Amino acid sequence: MVESGPGFHVAQLRAADSPTLTHLVEVTGLSRPTVEGVVEGLIETGLVAEAPADEGAARRQGRPARRFRFRTEAGHLLGIEIGPHRVAALLSDLGGRVLGSAQRAVEETAPADERLEKVRAAVAELLRRVGVARSSLRAVGVGSPGIVEADGTVRLGTALPDWTGLPLGDRLRRSFRCPVLVENDANTAAVAEHWKGAAAGSDDIVFVLAGLSPGAGALIGGRLHRGFGGAAGEIGALHLLGREATPEKLLSTTGQPLHPLDEAQVARVFALAREGDARARDAMDRFIRRLVHDVAALVLALDPELVVVGGWAAGLDDVLEPLRAELARYCLRPPQVALSVLGEAAVATGALRLALDHVEGELFAVEGTVTARR
Repeated sequence: MVESGPGFHVAQLRAADSPTLTHLVEVTGLSRPTVEGVVEGLIETGLVAEAPADEGAARRQGRPARRFRFRTEAGHLLGIEIGPHRVAALLSDLGGRVLGSAQRAVEETAPADERLEKVRAAVAELLRRVGVARSSLRAVGVGSPGIVEADGTVRLGTALPDWTGLPLGDRLRRSFRCPVLVENDANTAAVAEHWKGAAAGSDDIVFVLAGLSPGAGALIGGRLHRGFGGAAGEIGALHLLGREATPEKLLSTTGQPLHPLDEAQVARVFALAREGDARARDAMDRFIRRLVHDVAALVLALDPELVVVGGWAAGLDDVLEPLRAELARYCLRPPQVALSVLGEAAVATGALRLALDHVEGELFAVEGTVTARR
């Protein structure tokens, strides 16, 4: 952590537009010599630079006041998505501005070692293409299916082969010399939509990662809600309470269960339903009924302002109106319902926010970040 002194946070300097020492003294409540000493120390670390003087102001007023800026280019952050069909990475500066992205396709049956090698390859390609040294990385966030413990171990992960019990955080830390933070994929997507998506401005939200076996992430009071053991939002298990069909049979038009990760099959059923195919329409209706059942359970428990629906399946916009109507029937206070703005980029974007929150919490001494663990 950068030692910036009591009452002085680098975030105060970063939030201002080239502030003067006088401005920083006012916002921190510290003495001018103290603020000046802290700023000089930050300049030595490379996090702060003196901003160019305004030549016009100099001619009018003599020597202008020194101004400073936070160097967002002084380090970089990575957000990584590890999914059934692809891995993806986003690279940003310390202000969260995305500088580049990369992805690699991966088979749903790929073992863990192969999937992690795809991650390393995508990251190496991205860093090389953007021209950023690996040593410049300050933090790496990762979004993964499964119930994830604080140290990045996947306690339970049925979506990917070899995933249950995988020490994912430890495996990835071998590739980086900075903190690696691992989070459930639906949780990272919820954070992403709150940061720069459909839920911007809402602090009580549920994000539904829709699919045959859905998951969900929730923010309560602007903070990510993981539950005691990280299993909050696992609505895909609700069919175990006695529902009439397993999720894999919901969208089947043939009587044969679909593979829960076969997004092409799901997309075909959605497309046929839009074209008026009776069997596909019935399958779509079953899917919506189950989705309403799953989402209503969370809505009744959490009373969110907004439910955001996203995921990998194409055609999800078809479920919005039926979902709104059914939630209005079942819920005491129906929430707003919106489609994800970020789409397939949501998980990697939320993982990037995870890294940014870590930097703000540890490097810049900012408290109360969205993703900080209690």
